Amino acid sequence: MAASAVTENEALATQAPYAPVTIERRVRSNLETKLPKPYMPRALVAPDTDHPTGTVGHQHRDMSVLQQHVAFFDQDYNGIVYPWETFAGLRAIGFNLIASVVMTVLINGPLSYPTLPGWIPSPFFPIHIYNIHKAKHGSDSGTYDTEGRIANKLEWGLLYVLARDEEGMLSKEAVRRCFDGSLFEYCARMNTVGRAKMG
Repeated sequence: MAASAVTENEALATQAPYAPVTIERRVRSNLETKLPKPYMPRALVAPDTDHPTGTVGHQHRDMSVLQQHVAFFDQDYNGIVYPWETFAGLRAIGFNLIASVVMTVLINGPLSYPTLPGWIPSPFFPIHIYNIHKAKHGSDSGTYDTEGRIANKLEWGLLYVLARDEEGMLSKEAVRRCFDGSLFEYCARMNTVGRAKMG
């Protein structure tokens, strides 16, 4: 056996003595007990260790997590999100009139064409939920653009405005629920209850 050969135990090592950060930031050993097969991507739910089956009570309707995120805005459940539906959804979750108009243009404008079933553009700027995967950002993860910059600073800023707590913190739960769209349902429900209390 050569001196450079790696044993099976070394191949599974999570700490490197010459890289102190690997010792400071240890890999969780209990992940497999809290979240079955944590390495496996989930298509229908957005799980974490506290919610291994995704958001409790949220119906996935056999859509991917990305499709669920967009489906909140589909007011008539036909699989297509028109600008007026995006506007109504943004108003329902609590954004003001001006912000809702601006965000509707910024959302439906660039996302419409990539999601169309054909190559002829539509003057109504519809977003087809079935093809929403075609409108992801340019990188593999969907988080960074081709130059490595964060392409969705605006999205994170809007999420912060929408879901921050009283101390100005954005919880892990709010971020997870944003992925599957259940955060939007929750915010819309809270705004409806708030308006009902005000009379």
